[in-house]
Amino acid sequence: NHMKRLDRSMKELKFKTLLKQEDILAFHRKLIELNNLKEGMIYMQVTRGVVDRSFDMPKEAIQPTVFAFTQEKKILESETAKNGIKIMTIVDLRWKRVDIKTTQLLYPSMAKTEATEKGFDDAWMMRDGYVMEGTSNNAWIIKGKIIMTRHSDNLILSGITREAIFKCAENLGYEVVAKNVSLQDAQAANEAFITSATAFVTPVVKINSFQIGDGKPGKFVKALREEYIKQALETAI
Repeated sequence: NHMKRLDRSMKELKFKTLLKQEDILAFHRKLIELNNLKEGMIYMQVTRGVVDRSFDMPKEAIQPTVFAFTQEKKILESETAKNGIKIMTIVDLRWKRVDIKTTQLLYPSMAKTEATEKGFDDAWMMRDGYVMEGTSNNAWIIKGKIIMTRHSDNLILSGITREAIFKCAENLGYEVVAKNVSLQDAQAANEAFITSATAFVTPVVKINSFQIGDGKPGKFVKALREEYIKQALETAI
C-alpha cells in the first residue's frame, strides 16, 4: 500500500518514470540488514531527477533520484501509547492538494511546534469547524460503538495505517464511518486517537481544554492498537 501511494503521488506530480516495486522492497531489506535494524523505520524520498533549475516540469523522462535511511525507534511500546497524548486545534492553512504525499511539510511543522510550545503533544488542523487531520497523522474519535474519521479527499492525506484500521475496527465489532467530524463532537467523544506509520494507534486523552473520557487511554483504543500491531507484524518485511 505504501508503494501504491508512492505510484499515485508520482503520477499526480507527472513523474515520467516510476520506481519498480520489487526494487524498492529489495533495497529496503538490504538497508535493514546493513544497519541491523530491529525496531524502527525506513524513510525514503524520491525527487524528479537531475535537471536545470526551472519552475516548469521537464517534458522528457529522466531518472528519479532516490535515497533512504533507517532510524532506530521504539514504536511497539511507547510512553505515548501508555499515557496518551494531548491535542490542540489550529486553523489548517495548507494548500488544497494534501492528498499528494510530498515533502511540503512546513505548515504541519509550524503547527506541531506551536502545539509543543503550548504544552500539547500535537495539533489537529481545522477547516470550517471540522477536524482534518494531525500534523503527521490521521485523527479519529469514538462514540459508542462507532468510530469516526474524516472522509478521504484532496484535503487530507489518507494514511496507510488509516486504511488498515478500518478492517481492524470491524474485526473488533465496531462500525467505521468516514465523515466530517466537528470540533464539538471530537471534544465530547468517548475516546479519541491518532494513527500513523510510526504512532500506530495512539490514544488522545485531551483536546484543547476538554478531557476525553476519564483522561486515560480507553479500552477500545488499547484493543485496536493490539489488533493493528498483530496484523502489522504478520506482514512486516
